[in-house]
Amino acid sequence: MKQLLEELIHADVGKVLENEPLKKHTTMKVGGPADVFVEPKSIEGLMKTMEIIKKHHADWRVIGRGSNLLVLDEGIAGVVIKLGNGISHLTIQDEEITVGGGYSLVSLSTLISRKGLSGLEFASGIPGSVGGAVYMNAGAHGSDISNVLKKAHILFADGTLEWLSNEEMEFSYRSSILQKKRPGICLEAVFQLKKGDRDSIVSTMQKNKEYRRETQPWNHPCAGSIFRNPLPHYAGQLIEKAGLKGYKIGGAKISEMHGNFIVNEDNATASDVLALIDFVKKTIYEQFQIKMETEVEIVGRNK
Repeated sequence: MKQLLEELIHADVGKVLENEPLKKHTTMKVGGPADVFVEPKSIEGLMKTMEIIKKHHADWRVIGRGSNLLVLDEGIAGVVIKLGNGISHLTIQDEEITVGGGYSLVSLSTLISRKGLSGLEFASGIPGSVGGAVYMNAGAHGSDISNVLKKAHILFADGTLEWLSNEEMEFSYRSSILQKKRPGICLEAVFQLKKGDRDSIVSTMQKNKEYRRETQPWNHPCAGSIFRNPLPHYAGQLIEKAGLKGYKIGGAKISEMHGNFIVNEDNATASDVLALIDFVKKTIYEQFQIKMETEVEIVGRNK
């Protein structure tokens, strides 16, 4: 790993750190270290990083803004690549935009709305990156990424690059082909939007933001929705019905504002969060015979 680290630094691919605590890079503020942490300064820097990783046969994974991620306390073995500001380009051509995977989804939706382009209003309160949103088909307020994505530039697990169309992404509820069938990460996305009334679009955006502020606990570190909705039921309602709001293990607590959020109230560890997740699953199954599945992605040395 030392030689790999030195080669990455020498190649000037971007920011390169050793044993970087990943709690600095997740919205829940938990997680152990990455053996090697790289934040490429460009797509070219990313491709050079991949060349060096493949040469050393090292394990690797990509993260965005860490908003839907629970990193275990043991950290992540190998190389963690963060898509950040170095891969956050944006081009607007009429109703079509091309945006880097590291671009903030909230910032993008805000900017686009001010230009009178409609289609991303639903994303106004979703924390995270464009790449992460495409990966998990992020959505809210009755819409999701699949409704606006035209194509995505994907980096696959073997280091190859390919553009996939909307159909090829095989989107479904909070899911895409990138999660299991063809593991990969979105480097760039092309969105097809529509021109609309600027004031109306901005107004809808503001209402969506206010709704999130009023119903979700963004005053504490959290990872967004912890569980997928077991439709036709809703995870938050089931958890509230089970009387679990406010339940705490260690420094992790089920939000009193929204049952489908676990907040880091007091220096929680990933183990605290995992124990709380398991407790919720067990309780909901015992009370309602419904199996809960996590929406948050759990990663680390034991996974």
